[in-house]
Amino acid sequence: MADRFAPEPDVVQARHLVVGADTVRAYEAARHLDLTDVRGPLVGAAMWVRALPERWRHRGQGPPRTPTRMTLDDMVAESEWVLLGEAPGSEVAAGVAGRFWKPVVQWRQVEPDRFTEFAEPGFGTIVLSLSARPYGMRSLVSYDLRVSTTDRRTAVLFGRYWKTVAPFVASLQKATLRTIRTAAEHSVPIR
Repeated sequence: MADRFAPEPDVVQARHLVVGADTVRAYEAARHLDLTDVRGPLVGAAMWVRALPERWRHRGQGPPRTPTRMTLDDMVAESEWVLLGEAPGSEVAAGVAGRFWKPVVQWRQVEPDRFTEFAEPGFGTIVLSLSARPYGMRSLVSYDLRVSTTDRRTAVLFGRYWKTVAPFVASLQKATLRTIRTAAEHSVPIR
């Protein structure tokens, strides 16, 4: 599905994990993942550092609201992220447009049916896809992230940023997959 919404990405970073659960349970765990449950050695530190410019910008307004729950559906309802597509039971994709390499991110609202065509100079798009596929008696869960930029200059700017953040994004992807695995393996089988 990520191929459909990011046909010519500048960056592709995919991570996979075998999960000891059928695809129904694995997909449900991925689809309803609460991102506030994701933990990892670099995850908290990376999120804290990434939020520093925004916190500095709003200093004096009190501490920022910390979400107590953040699912994919919450992201779509409460931010510029949009649900791009879903193959129920196997894959879901969401996307967002913006200048996410800037210290204070500048987001752009893009409707799902216009997402692939988004070409405003100086911006980029992110496509996030979570999927579960059969792997013998288990499942292979994948977290596919694709970033596309709208022009050459933006590709260069984003490329510099990506060199710094790619290891942190990989850590987040791995931690996300481990959280999905734990949820899927401890859920009750659906019959």
